[in-house]
Amino acid sequence: MGNTHPGATSPLGMVSACAYSGAYPTGYGRYAKNTEGVPEEMFERTEASGFTHFQQSGTGAIRKYYNYVRVTPMVQPLDDLGQSWALHDERAEPGYYAANLDTGVRSEITVGEKVAVHRYTFPDHHSARVVIDLSCGGLAIDLGRTVPLRAQVESMGHGCAQGTVVMEGVPLSVYLEADTPGWRQMLWYDRRLIPGGTRLDFDSIRSTTLRPFGLLFMGSARAGQTIEVRMGFSLRGHEQAKRNLHRECGTDAEPAFERVRAGTRHRWRDHLDRVQVEGGTPARRTVMATALYHSLIKPCFADDESPFWPNSGPYAFDICTMWDIYKTQIPLLQAIAPDRAMDLLESLIRVCEEEGNFPIGYRMARGADRFFRQASALAHTAIADAHALGRGGVDWGWALVHMVDDLRRMYGEDFFEHGLVHPITHTLDLAYAHHCTAKVARALNDRKLADDLERRSHQWVNAFDPSTGLLRDSEFYEGGKWNYSFRLLHDMAARIELSGGDAGFIDKLDRFFGYGAEPVKQPGIGPQPAEMALGYALNRFEGLNNEPDMEAPWAYHYAGRPDRTAEIVHAALTWQFGTGPGGLPGNDDSGGLSAWYVWASLGLFPVAGQNLFLVNTPAFARAALRVGDEEFIIETSGHRETPIGVDGLDRDPPAQYVQSATLNGKPLDQAHLSATDVHRGGRLHLKLGPEPSAWGRGNRPPSHSFTLHQPPAT
Repeated sequence: MGNTHPGATSPLGMVSACAYSGAYPTGYGRYAKNTEGVPEEMFERTEASGFTHFQQSGTGAIRKYYNYVRVTPMVQPLDDLGQSWALHDERAEPGYYAANLDTGVRSEITVGEKVAVHRYTFPDHHSARVVIDLSCGGLAIDLGRTVPLRAQVESMGHGCAQGTVVMEGVPLSVYLEADTPGWRQMLWYDRRLIPGGTRLDFDSIRSTTLRPFGLLFMGSARAGQTIEVRMGFSLRGHEQAKRNLHRECGTDAEPAFERVRAGTRHRWRDHLDRVQVEGGTPARRTVMATALYHSLIKPCFADDESPFWPNSGPYAFDICTMWDIYKTQIPLLQAIAPDRAMDLLESLIRVCEEEGNFPIGYRMARGADRFFRQASALAHTAIADAHALGRGGVDWGWALVHMVDDLRRMYGEDFFEHGLVHPITHTLDLAYAHHCTAKVARALNDRKLADDLERRSHQWVNAFDPSTGLLRDSEFYEGGKWNYSFRLLHDMAARIELSGGDAGFIDKLDRFFGYGAEPVKQPGIGPQPAEMALGYALNRFEGLNNEPDMEAPWAYHYAGRPDRTAEIVHAALTWQFGTGPGGLPGNDDSGGLSAWYVWASLGLFPVAGQNLFLVNTPAFARAALRVGDEEFIIETSGHRETPIGVDGLDRDPPAQYVQSATLNGKPLDQAHLSATDVHRGGRLHLKLGPEPSAWGRGNRPPSHSFTLHQPPAT
């Protein structure tokens, strides 16, 4: 599980590059399309037909699989293009990927923010070549292939070329320079060379008329000879692609591979150093570092590159999807990469201005597919959090206009008229978005608008069946009413009363997580603890395999039982994550699941849209979070190291519980902090012990009960 790839990436950069087999879902690997259970193998070995650019990370069936501009080093005839060769000695590190093909070619790739640099070391061969296929796209699965609509490729003199392919309605341009002394440079079409040709133009391409096309470099290779291919990308034409290439690779003829690799390695080191932990087993530290890395791959930013409007500024083109990232990853970006978090919001506001709504998903594609079935109005939570943190760079009045307009789109019209929407989860989305929008409106002194929005935000109650305390029967996107019934709403006090008070609510949560159920044997890792036993067996808790489950453990906080949260999160961190295959309990979903792991390991959970963090037992003895220019330190006393499942556990190590806490040296008797407290920096000290305590039980996290704010008397 996880659906990640080992290719070269730059933190939140535009370009990635990886070996390409055409397998689901990233283009790397061996498996066919599959959304549940054990996947069917497409290939018996790890293999590649070349190396492509732009890959998804951690997603499932999204129908936009990229993998554009395939580069293939060959010692075979051009007729063999598309054949796959086994990969050996693969190596992956941030910003770098390398592998040996069993043709004897050593392949290395690094990327910058808008460039990719390939370096191939050839065996001794009289006829070697590097082939660039501009027609490639998508995956080798049913309905997975991407066919160019239009294309153009042109030789610009020895070692230089440029091309544009219109994929999914988006023009992707590449400017290419290659160090191939003494080699010939030629265009090709349908695996046939075009002697003397300097330009190919395709005004209209259909799946029935597509033939592969591109250019190649060919010549005699000495043993150990290296060929470097540098590629700059742009969504705004060849000239900008050329500027992007020269900005990162330089304008001289010297090899740029190590220069670009070092720059990307420096960027990764800077980003990864923003979260530091002490203690933990080697496996736990590895999982933590990997989770942080995966949290910083998406969204992809291509500043000044929007193909849909001419203005400069941030442009995030691969948001897949807000449903996956708005609870965990965007709050992580707000903490450790606030500039990029604000760039994301500015980009979303611009998309809303141009297209009429805040997208749930936004990808390098032209069209109306915006994942509206997943959820509604999720950008509002991130905007409300950013405003509460006092972020600048956004015209908040203009943002509020778009937030209000977006509330009326799609399912919002029914919510506005009836206060209830099916699928029922959209009722919760829209009610919460009204609450978040009301907070911004009130802060901007629009009291009348804020009062109306708050009144409508209370209509979340319409989604629940008072006789069960759970959501009403409806259609559910990848889940069921148990999954979605424990979302952290803005009025959890009223939500708990609807379930019969603390006792009734806790009883339902206990049933959801499986307290009292028999342990389940998991192949290879010993028995699961009882509180993780349900999963698919009872069709309730799916073990973090789905977005609605990510916040459910923290619902106990609102009922005065942070000790239960500690047990659930401890069990998840112990049993559901590891360093090997299957080390993620579900799709990583563009870093959403990995960001959950980072927060849970720190002992914090962001309640998106409420400027709030919930506090829990951390997995490390000490951690430091660089928040902008400040540092927030989480330290413990009495911390006990525990292994994780891959360490060969045959029993369930007991959880630890917070006994008392201080914030900046002052007693803290509540299990929550404002996000402002975290972002301004400070020191949280947690005293841990082996038994549940009374800490955090009485002072509950805030609930925003519905009250109409009257204007002051005159």
